[in-house]
Amino acid sequence: MNAVRKKRLYIVLAILVGVSAAVALALSALQENINLFYTPTQIAKGEAPQDTRIRAGGMVAKGSVKRSADSLDVEFMVTDFAESVTIRYRGILPDLFREEQGIVALGKLGADGVLIADEVLAKHDENYMPPEVTKALKESGKLPSGDEAKP
Repeated sequence: MNAVRKKRLYIVLAILVGVSAAVALALSALQENINLFYTPTQIAKGEAPQDTRIRAGGMVAKGSVKRSADSLDVEFMVTDFAESVTIRYRGILPDLFREEQGIVALGKLGADGVLIADEVLAKHDENYMPPEVTKALKESGKLPSGDEAKP
């Protein structure tokens, strides 16, 4: 092999190694930042991974909100009307958070099946429900009539 071909081969190989490294880093960053959505039924069945950041959503169960008197700790149940999951959150809940409304919580699922949330997202108007929650409730056949998600 002559010197010119050898030099071109090294350049092509260096480019391939560089592109492969860039793709690997991009995929690694995307994998770390992905938050998959799970319904309370999926969490109860054990389909949701533990100690991995996930999104869980549903309707806040009536009478389930328990606030700590001396801190910002809140515990409540989220249901898809088939199963329920307990969510613990420390912080100020959104103004629109209330019982019997759709929410999405982001956090990690503990070994005891309780989601330790670091963020709680509530609906932004009376008729809105997060799309994932609407889909999950439709699939379970428990979507209350007239409660369609608006974009």
